[in-house]
Amino acid sequence: MTDQRPAGYSPRLHNHDLGPVPQKWTWYNILAFWMSDVHSVGGYVFAASLFALGLASWQVLIALLVGICIIQVIANLVAKPSQQAAVPYPVICRLAFGVFGANIPAIIRGLIAVAWYGIQTYLASSALVIVVLRFFPELAAYQNLTFLGLSWLGWFGFLALWVFQAAVFWTGMESIRRFIDWAGPAVYAVMFALAGWIVWRAGWDNISFTLAEKELSGWAAFGQVVMAIALVVSYFSGPTLNFGDFSRYCRSMADVRRGNFWGLPVNFLAFSLVTVVIVSGTLPIFGEMIHDPIATVSRIDNTTAVLLGAFTFVTATVGINIVANFVSPAFDFANVAPSRISWRAGGMIAAVASIFITPWNLFNNPEVIHYTLDVLA
Repeated sequence: MTDQRPAGYSPRLHNHDLGPVPQKWTWYNILAFWMSDVHSVGGYVFAASLFALGLASWQVLIALLVGICIIQVIANLVAKPSQQAAVPYPVICRLAFGVFGANIPAIIRGLIAVAWYGIQTYLASSALVIVVLRFFPELAAYQNLTFLGLSWLGWFGFLALWVFQAAVFWTGMESIRRFIDWAGPAVYAVMFALAGWIVWRAGWDNISFTLAEKELSGWAAFGQVVMAIALVVSYFSGPTLNFGDFSRYCRSMADVRRGNFWGLPVNFLAFSLVTVVIVSGTLPIFGEMIHDPIATVSRIDNTTAVLLGAFTFVTATVGINIVANFVSPAFDFANVAPSRISWRAGGMIAAVASIFITPWNLFNNPEVIHYTLDVLA
């Protein structure tokens, strides 16, 4: 198939995937993007951790709002050049770093995304393994057989999710848009149902919006508020940097700003409140505070509820992995050699590389993460 490159465009700098695209996304698609980013096992644990910093609930809410509003402002700024030019982040980087110098930040971002793509896939597969063992306990024997540090059952879960994510990605951005359009709301439906069940079983009087054992005051509390704000900004820094890869598809900046408003402060605050209700209620029901939503769902004495809940949270993790760690490195690697590497090829480079780094070994060694991912970041 011939390359329909516009006249005057260099094959060293341009291909169909890096050029301007039709802009059809609305504010809801941006909202769904942020829902897919927030509504994950990692987002659930992160939101719960903010309420365990020893702060009063109103102090946590202030920190949440300040931090997420900072992210909203940054996201609007990052979105504008990509939305106006309809091109991804690596192309916009050429304005600051030069046409070839832009490959440096793009490749660094791509390498970080590859590592986190593998780690997120591994974490989601761990949740899948828990559910499989719930229904097929006789498979527990395969947990004792390992290859490269991962059990045979772990390999099954990892490769199953790896193939599923690759299949969604391969079908193109339109399929990814449709996937995230329902993934985020689906998690909300399950979480509200789970929160309702928790409140019904525990009683509203046993629900607390402070998960810490003791409450701080004075300057100690102020320091924790500042730290909580920094944590929120840090947590969202990755998808915020990648945001231009998605805002390029949006019809207007008005749609982007509206989607960011509902997807960041409104959505994150609502998700955090539902999360703390669920986590707080696990203590009187199960006798211990459970921060992992998969573990919470697996404790429910209803097979259908366990299956639906686990499937939804795994889907949510797949959603954030695709939008945060799959799409962006695809553009990054395509930008290095546009005439040889398409967007799909760049994505598959990232996906295959995520296997060879054995992310489970990386995740289980914080020191290695510090000297690799932290240094690159």
